[in-house]
Amino acid sequence: MRRDLPYVLSGLALGGLLLGNAALAPDAATVGALDVALVLVMAAALGVCRRHPVLALGVVTVAMLALHVRVHSGVSAAFPVLGVVYVTAWRGHRSAAAVASVAFLGGFLARDVSVAPVERPNQLIVERTALLLGWFVAANVAGLVGRQRRAYLEQVEQRAVEAERTREEVALRRAGEERLRIARDLHDSLTHSISVIKVQAGIAVHLARKHGEEPSATLLAIQEASAAAMRELRTTLDVLRAPDDERVGLARVDELAERTRAVGVPVQVTVAGRPRSLPDEVDQAGYRVVQEALTNVARHAGPATAHVHVEYAPAGLTVAVTDDGRASPAQPPTPGVGLRGMRERVTGLGGTLLATAQDDHGFTVRATFPLNEPA
Repeated sequence: MRRDLPYVLSGLALGGLLLGNAALAPDAATVGALDVALVLVMAAALGVCRRHPVLALGVVTVAMLALHVRVHSGVSAAFPVLGVVYVTAWRGHRSAAAVASVAFLGGFLARDVSVAPVERPNQLIVERTALLLGWFVAANVAGLVGRQRRAYLEQVEQRAVEAERTREEVALRRAGEERLRIARDLHDSLTHSISVIKVQAGIAVHLARKHGEEPSATLLAIQEASAAAMRELRTTLDVLRAPDDERVGLARVDELAERTRAVGVPVQVTVAGRPRSLPDEVDQAGYRVVQEALTNVARHAGPATAHVHVEYAPAGLTVAVTDDGRASPAQPPTPGVGLRGMRERVTGLGGTLLATAQDDHGFTVRATFPLNEPA
């Protein structure tokens, strides 16, 4: 109703103009109750022309022709018809606007010719009719131009929305291509080095056993870690090439714990809740958090015991790794690439990461992932 208010006010204003012009024009007839009713019908039709333009155009055209025939109010009777013709053409009803224009012009001209006195020159009638013809042509053309402009603006807005959507898709695709390139470069550069480590460790184990000696636990841990790193590199590249392949996940946390124990760090693993199927990204991110945290314990914590806690909840997954090493609140560790990588991986999935020194000694890494799927 608020959008119809300007049309209602326009109808009332035009009605007042018509009645005033009929009262002041010297050649106009006396305005009666029926004429006032025609003006009110015109105003009411203008009030609904936004929603029903063709119906309003027919009513206004007939009412104004009837008013002109009864009162002879002059060209002011054409003003409401011009307005509705513009709205109708703007809404796309070109044929209706053209027919109403021709009908009103024909009726207006016929009324003028029928009542014209003999001494009145025909030039005045022709000029007034030509003037009305120009106005109606302009109203039809303006309506068509307004409709085309509105369609153009809607198309521009749609293109802008589409460009925004495709821009995000292109950015994601380029980011994926860049990650693929980096992963492949890392695979090519690291595979050689890790292969050399694996071969050298294998030779050392073989020579020790050949001489009747038992290889040291450190040497065996190096051999196992290098073999696992090779497998993970190949798996990562295979996943990038074929996303449906098997990925690392929390089901392999025990393997991480065994490898960490082999390098001399005691590890305890506890699982709370009922293990269930997780989204691949969350499962892999949880595994990587545990892997990076255990690596940091082995490298930086000194003599320490690590505790891995995995908790499955209906609304989320929590992965925590704590140790009792030498970290303390007085000397917090400087965040490195590993912690930044963990934080980016977790927050990218909508989760939160806490990495801080404990009150007494040791360090805690806790990652929480939201799960929108039902348990």
